[in-house]
Amino acid sequence: MKKFLVAIDQGTTSTRVILFDTFGNVRFTSQQEFRQYFPKNGWVEHNPNEIWKTTITSLKKVIQKVNKLNGKILSIGITNQRETTVLWNKKNGKAIYNAIVWQDRRTQHYCQNLKKNNFEYKIRKKTGLFIDPYFSATKIKWILDNVKKSKKLLKSNNLLFGTIDTFLIWKLTNGQRHLTETTNASRTMLFNINRNRWDNEILKKLKIPNNILPEVKNSADNFGMTHKKIVGKEIPISAVIGDQQAAAIGQSCFQKGSIKSTYGTGAFVIMNTGSKKILSKNKLLTTICYTLKGKNTYALEGSIFIAGAGVQWLRDKLKLINNAYETEKIAKSKINNDGVYVVPAFSGIGAPYWRTDVRGLITGLTRSSDWKSLVRATIESVAYQSYDLFDSMKKDGLKPKVIKIDGGMVANNWFSQFLSDIINLKVIRPKVLETTALGAAFLAGYQIGEFKSLKEIQFKWKKDRVFSPKLNKSLRNNLLQGWKQAIRKTLA
Repeated sequence: MKKFLVAIDQGTTSTRVILFDTFGNVRFTSQQEFRQYFPKNGWVEHNPNEIWKTTITSLKKVIQKVNKLNGKILSIGITNQRETTVLWNKKNGKAIYNAIVWQDRRTQHYCQNLKKNNFEYKIRKKTGLFIDPYFSATKIKWILDNVKKSKKLLKSNNLLFGTIDTFLIWKLTNGQRHLTETTNASRTMLFNINRNRWDNEILKKLKIPNNILPEVKNSADNFGMTHKKIVGKEIPISAVIGDQQAAAIGQSCFQKGSIKSTYGTGAFVIMNTGSKKILSKNKLLTTICYTLKGKNTYALEGSIFIAGAGVQWLRDKLKLINNAYETEKIAKSKINNDGVYVVPAFSGIGAPYWRTDVRGLITGLTRSSDWKSLVRATIESVAYQSYDLFDSMKKDGLKPKVIKIDGGMVANNWFSQFLSDIINLKVIRPKVLETTALGAAFLAGYQIGEFKSLKEIQFKWKKDRVFSPKLNKSLRNNLLQGWKQAIRKTLA
């Protein structure tokens, strides 16, 4: 009987369920997009019910495929968009409000007040994070303060909180397990990454009750079985991990100093720092990379809010392209960027600026600028934002030589080359671009003993192509000067 591992990759714009063989090859994918809701300026929401529907529908299609292949699913790994916040009724599993997405900025003023009260140093020391609307804590507080139902359910002890992983485990196990793991917990701004537990002092300050929080487990652990009534059969859920950390595992970044950059809806750079927590002086986040057998491996992370989401904006809002694949041809068709820069601060700007109040900007338009200039400038902006992150790492004394890249955007050869040129580093693209899902599947295999060690997983990683910097130094400097000027205008 053929053996398979399944990864549920619940992302910001779509849910994918991917079937892998035990060599790490993709055998089948089922994917469904779902709606994005923007009720007010800077607000971003998802309907948790739509997320659940896309997950269960895609999972059932994968199970049907396995039956056709006369195979067996050994285990399921879950990876998910992080920080996105759901509160639901314990009795019926219904969310009391839409999921508030990581990109949402509605708690900006509350975060500013926390900073004014000098609470940031404490948060930074305990959680490795900055006070920002990006993280789950103030989203939970907003729902508790603004959704009437929450008070009633709190009184009767029937309210539960979870990031998306927790919500999916709850649904898949038919309400039998209320669990998360350390990488997701570490993005809530409520979790003490030194002690691996929810922090009572922070909970008290934000008036968030402890009893709504899930139990925190290792990244590879026993998360229960899928319920027959829900899925049709019992399958162990053996790994859960936030999407960016999952990509680090899928890219086999197990060595201290190894680094990956994922270009999905947003873009995220993670550097493995081993058993040591590094507190950046240049506004990078300190976070958990993964936890195995009770032992944390830490990471430094830089977060870019808008990467592929910029391409989606070009497609859905400006209607300049029909699909993401067209961007490569369009970018190539222009000799240069015509001096046009797009700063895609649609919901503020992430590392290393952390400004929630700024909004997007297009600069450098002339009579000769056309729609193609705009497409190219949007793609270029992702490379420039990456430069800002790597520059911060450099200032922190960290000097990576090679970056492993993944995510939907890196299928674009023009972008991958431009990225290498701008960050002035060698960039390696893997054979399997679905590294996020691959990381979750590998961890699930590791937990059930299909893979005996991380080394065994490392040997399964294969490279596809290497991009090396080719750009003339003065041209690179000119482009970066233009970007820095655009950033100054945005921040002003």
